[in-house]
Formats: sequence, structure tokens, C-alpha cells
Amino acid sequence: MEPLDRIDFDLISALQENARLSNKELAARVKLAPSSCLERVRKLERRGVFRGFHAEVEPRVFGIGIQALVFVRLKRHSRLRVESFRRYALDLAESTGVFHVTGEFDFLVRIAVRDSDHLRNLLMDSFTTRAEVSHLETHLIFEYVRKPTLPNFSLPRPEPVARAQRTAREGRADAKRTGGARRR
Repeated sequence: MEPLDRIDFDLISALQENARLSNKELAARVKLAPSSCLERVRKLERRGVFRGFHAEVEPRVFGIGIQALVFVRLKRHSRLRVESFRRYALDLAESTGVFHVTGEFDFLVRIAVRDSDHLRNLLMDSFTTRAEVSHLETHLIFEYVRKPTLPNFSLPRPEPVARAQRTAREGRADAKRTGGARRR
């Protein structure tokens, strides 16, 4: 992917926080002319930077009373079994996210259901009946708060951090020169 510049990152950050900003508001935030701003956003979209723009909905509006994380361990592993289970889990109406993970479990499936009966029936009818599933562990979600932005590790480290590291290195070098004694 072609490198992004500071303005691209400013646009991305602003849209992560509020994808409903008008082009005029967005342009003002990143200090661009509206026409330049619109062209840059369109270019970022064409390059595949944005996966989509979504509205976050209150779960109760859809009758969702419980959300849970279902940890799934498969009996055997092969690319075919892993991909098959991932597709299956994504196709469940109650599934809101599927993570293929390392560790004790193979998958973490985030689900949303009406109530505890719905949860029990989903687990019994949709997970334990799968031949490739050997073990389930379910954790109820009491609260979910989504952070709207991703950390940006593609930018150079901020100067204060680099300066602090340089100061620490210089301090260690001084300590070596003076035999570990502190200078006052």
C-alpha cells in the first residue's frame, strides 16, 4: 500500500471518531479546501483504507438482552475445518463477530441473543451439534464499550518519547563512565 501522509491520517482519525461529518466539517478539521478533502477521502476509499462506515445501534432496539463470548475448541485442525467453522459461525444470525485465536481455544464468537433461554438453545442447537467442536466455554458480557479509533503505529514516535529514551541512554552511559556513581 502506498504510504499515507499526515493529512491522510488526520482524515482517517476524524472519520473514525465521527463518520457522519459533512465534507465541509471534515475539511475544516484537517485544514483543507472542501474539494481537496473530498478527493482525498475518495482516494482513501478506492485504496481500501476504509472497511466501511457503520451506525452503532443500541442492542435493546433489536430485542437483544444478553451478549456473550463463546470460546470454541475444535477436535482436529485443518485449513478446511477452520475455514468451515469460521463461515458457519459468521452465518449464524446471533453472531456479531468471529475471532480465530491462539491458545487454549481456537475461536472466540461474540453473540447477541434475546435472553438466557435463547442463549442455551443457541449453544445446544448450533454449537454442540457441530462434529468439529470438542469444547465450549461461555462468558456473559456485562458491558461493552467500543473504542472508535485504532492506534496508529505507522507514524514516527513522538519526539518527547524519543528524547526520554535518549536521556535514559545518556544516563546509563554516564553511570558506566563514573563507575555507577551518580553525578550531582
